[in-house]
Amino acid sequence: MSAPIVRFAPSPTGRLHVGNVRTALINWLFAQAQGGKFILRIDDTDLERSTQEYEDGLKVDLTWLGLEWAGTFNQSDRFAEYDAAADTLRAMGLLYPCYESADELERKRKIALSRGRPPVYDRAALKLTDDEKAKLEAEGVKPHWRFKLSGERVEWTDLVRGPQSIDTSSLSDPILIREDGSYLYTLPSVVDDIEAGITHVVRGEDHVTNSGAQIEIFRALGGTAPDMAHTPLLIGADGQGLSKRLGSLSMGELRAEGYEPMSICSLLAKIGTSDNVEARSSLEELAAEFDFAKIGRAPARFDEAELKNLNAAILHGLPFDAVKERLAAVDPRAADEAFWTVVRENCSLLPEVAAWVDTVFGDIAPMVADEDKAFVAEAAALFPAGEATGETWSAWTNAVKEATGRKGRALFMTLRKALTGQEHGPDMGAILPLIGRERALKRLGS
Repeated sequence: MSAPIVRFAPSPTGRLHVGNVRTALINWLFAQAQGGKFILRIDDTDLERSTQEYEDGLKVDLTWLGLEWAGTFNQSDRFAEYDAAADTLRAMGLLYPCYESADELERKRKIALSRGRPPVYDRAALKLTDDEKAKLEAEGVKPHWRFKLSGERVEWTDLVRGPQSIDTSSLSDPILIREDGSYLYTLPSVVDDIEAGITHVVRGEDHVTNSGAQIEIFRALGGTAPDMAHTPLLIGADGQGLSKRLGSLSMGELRAEGYEPMSICSLLAKIGTSDNVEARSSLEELAAEFDFAKIGRAPARFDEAELKNLNAAILHGLPFDAVKERLAAVDPRAADEAFWTVVRENCSLLPEVAAWVDTVFGDIAPMVADEDKAFVAEAAALFPAGEATGETWSAWTNAVKEATGRKGRALFMTLRKALTGQEHGPDMGAILPLIGRERALKRLGS
């Protein structure tokens, strides 16, 4: 295989979410694994809904994830190229004007269905004479433009789904240009793929049917249709679609919650494949393991609990230098290597260190039951002299055990709750030196 050229083509009409990031990631991993190129195409032909803010945002998101691109361009800069392609198709008799309104098309669709026929456009517009077209346009009716399909069967071997076949006689001629002259996705995408030399189109399986028409447009314009890979869509942990949740699963939201980029990439790269879902340390590692043959046909299940577990695994292995600045942004007191080493195992998301900053350095409310107050006071009197070290907890609890007779949970949990206000947390032998002698005695009421 020659080095592939792939593209990710988001519309800047919203934030990137896990669904379209998975498509971007699969494209990137495939290109990286094969020594190819990953192109970012901004599909902003919808001038009313596309914004610079969203375009900037999706670029920030991709960069944060590590999905760097080899080149980028905006479709809004290429209307002249799309106009030229449309003129070529008109001259070939393959792009024809239609004058039905949306209501008329809907009535035709319902009539066809009621008669047990597929709701395929009847090509009535092809029967209009030039005079009839002129009359309609004189009345202010503006045409939309359809591509005339061959009616033949289009076949290709999909890299995920295997041999595919679309009978274009079962499809309506697709609309390429709206009544207002604006382009739908199909024609600009084909024109750009030809000019950019795209070798592989990797996208969701909801585009499979569209591929038959697009392959015919490639051929009509003198291009070669790229190889195609249509991947199963994402579903939630409950088996339902994610459409209602995508806002909360945007990269901006996940980044704000403190997720690590590699936890997101590790999950999205592995779900729906034959590989185990495990954290990886780099995109290059994921690329080395990538293979279209590993992608199954069943929907890929996105589970936020699984994402959090992966994030915890990655976070627990991050050295202090990798998180120092982010810790300081959470709380300047957190930017301490000893503190990070002790508390990271108790955090699934980095912002959770804030709670441990308060536990270690702040004023807390000790959890001491009335029946334990005398015991805690006696334990305070036995606290070893000098500043707390890594051996202090063991030496102290042994002394308390010998003096009071308490042991097990009644000893260790009572002192943990008195010192941290928590029932669970880091090893007390490690966290006690961070709390320090002065704070410890204060919390013990001494």
